[in-house]
Amino acid sequence: MADQLLSKVQDLLEGQIDFEGQKNTELITTSILAATGLIAFVLGYIQENIYLTLWVGLTGTAITFFIVVPPWPAFNESPEKWLPARSGISGSGIEVDGKKIN
Repeated sequence: MADQLLSKVQDLLEGQIDFEGQKNTELITTSILAATGLIAFVLGYIQENIYLTLWVGLTGTAITFFIVVPPWPAFNESPEKWLPARSGISGSGIEVDGKKIN
């Protein structure tokens, strides 16, 4: 029973996302951080308070972290089908200076 629980926790924390998920997380990260930076700057400028600017920026960074870092299932909706592994590298057909490398 402990092995099953450990397996589930490991699968949850392993962090596998597909290429589309990576693209989406990059877009989400860029969008949220840019919007947060703009909002932080404007609020800090209006209030003339650097601490407000820093706290709004830090809050936006923390929100971005909690949205993007966990491997949500939405980031692994189209996993790639990988080719099966071959046994060994012999017969790879690589030539260096006219000599075949096995």
